[in-house]
Amino acid sequence: MRGAVRHVEWVGDDDPERLEAATVTLAADRLDALGTSRTTDYVTQWSLETGPGWVTTRLDIGVSGRGWSRRLALTRDAHGRWSSESHYSGHPVYEGALMAAPGIRDPASLDGALDCDLALCPVTNSMPMLRLGVLDAATPETRFVMAWVALPSLEVVRSDQVYSSMAALDPAAGHGVVQYQSASRDFTADLTVDPDGIVIDYPRLAKRIRTRP
Repeated sequence: MRGAVRHVEWVGDDDPERLEAATVTLAADRLDALGTSRTTDYVTQWSLETGPGWVTTRLDIGVSGRGWSRRLALTRDAHGRWSSESHYSGHPVYEGALMAAPGIRDPASLDGALDCDLALCPVTNSMPMLRLGVLDAATPETRFVMAWVALPSLEVVRSDQVYSSMAALDPAAGHGVVQYQSASRDFTADLTVDPDGIVIDYPRLAKRIRTRP
């Protein structure tokens, strides 16, 4: 896919030791991206492909820690069906607990989901925001179903989320504000977003530290 290419890096707001980086290729109605995440306990590499309307078609993820590794291929077909292929090796324990198996827990629960949402990854917030046009005009609260991918287990579960515009794009400031709400837990955040729909500041998750075209 041809389009504008952005290189973006973030540092964890909740964990300053976590570093996120992504190369995002943007077209008029879709995006592709490659990214990495480094924490003190594990390293993640991922690639994302979307189709028209910024709808997810494929997310590939590999994560490795001390003595273990996991891989996941998550896909959505033209009929809206989600499927996954996964495997893992090593001792599947993280923070003293047995990790859940990688892959989709309940395929039927993802009915209606257009997007994947990779934990801790600011890029996967871009697709619903771009689809809604929240930076171009006032947008009421809109609910989405997401295929949420947990880290580091790579378990995939349903996540209900709500997006709405707080402040349209300010050309002088170079950003707008979008409200994100989790419909399944008590969490709300006002995301500062640039004109390409890429997160600048996600309170309690990540802050941008560098970007270049």
